[in-house]
Amino acid sequence: MRRFIIRHQPPATVRNALLGGGGAMLAVAALGLTQDLAGLGLLFAPLGATCVLVFGMPASPLSQPANVVLGHALAGAFGVVASIIMPDNIWLAGAAVGLAIAAMAMFRITHPPAGATTLVSYASAQSAAFLAFPILSGAVALVLLASLYHRLTGTCYPLRAPERA
Repeated sequence: MRRFIIRHQPPATVRNALLGGGGAMLAVAALGLTQDLAGLGLLFAPLGATCVLVFGMPASPLSQPANVVLGHALAGAFGVVASIIMPDNIWLAGAAVGLAIAAMAMFRITHPPAGATTLVSYASAQSAAFLAFPILSGAVALVLLASLYHRLTGTCYPLRAPERA
């Protein structure tokens, strides 16, 4: 029973917790402001979950730019294609999520919030344009905002590329 309640995540310092929350707050506000000023739909619920990773856990492999942008794009494509093939089919929705997860794993671009991207894309019966706005544009904007924010706060993001042997 203990293994179900033990917390494996290392403790956060107050500074890191506040920086993570503050970064997410500023990023979502920036996306919302951009949406209001430019009329671009950038607020997309799965990006809130992405904020948890890129601001709260910037050293995680799942938080890195390739995972964020390509994971959302690939997962969104599965959702849009499935919706075009057969909307309103719970089995196809499940298959789309499963295939998106398998594809992200195969391409080493796993990003957990992208599972929600597949479902939202499927359930809202979006067109391929939905991949550009808000999925790709929002993911790219979050990576850029996270990179700037972490540079200003002295946190390493994105991780440095490993040295070649």
